[in-house]
Amino acid sequence: MHFDVLTLFPEMFEGFLQTSMIARAREKGLISANLVNFREYATDRHRTVDDTPYGGGGGMVLKPEPLFRAVDDLTQGSPRPPILLMSPQGETYTQKKAEELAQHSRLIILCGHYEGFDERIREHLATEEISIGDYVLTGGELPAMILMDSISRLVPGVLGNETSAMTDSFSTGLLEYPQYTRPAEFRGLKVPEVLLSGHHAKIEKWRREQSLLRTWQRRPDLLEKVPLTEEDRCFLKKLSD
Repeated sequence: MHFDVLTLFPEMFEGFLQTSMIARAREKGLISANLVNFREYATDRHRTVDDTPYGGGGGMVLKPEPLFRAVDDLTQGSPRPPILLMSPQGETYTQKKAEELAQHSRLIILCGHYEGFDERIREHLATEEISIGDYVLTGGELPAMILMDSISRLVPGVLGNETSAMTDSFSTGLLEYPQYTRPAEFRGLKVPEVLLSGHHAKIEKWRREQSLLRTWQRRPDLLEKVPLTEEDRCFLKKLSD
């Protein structure tokens, strides 16, 4: 997976790209990132990337020319990958969307700043707009890092255990079951006996029920979208009774 990130603040990504899972994945050549300061594509002597909005109003709006030129340069001679505009007006980001984007080998991410984007960027440059939630941030850099992290962990070989991403919360449509590790007892708090039993079928049944229980307690809205077995429905009915 290769990420091209168009941003006015590439330095914000330095710690993120040099730490933990992302750093190891880059060392292995599983992911790569190209940080592009699109101010370099402004043509006036002041390197202007924003201007006041037509029609008046507060704030500054990002001009179309630098971003269009940057994307043209990055995609010269190659097919255009998805071009993702980080925006509070976009589609709400989900694990399903992360899995969809992880099928591509390259993504271009546009990070905004100031008041917003010239509408021509939305309509004629970006292929998708993505929001990480119903709130407004100063810029698109933090949302871009969230995308890069969530997508990278789905790239084969990035995680030490390939089953980890498959059992994460939201990957199955349910919240993840509780996890425990050594010691088996800590300050009188014991690990559930079933996890110590070595009986794999019983452990899987317990984990499924715990995922259902946790989802029912915390995010019941998710249960409307998850394919449920008859056994699942019986378990949920007992919770409701």
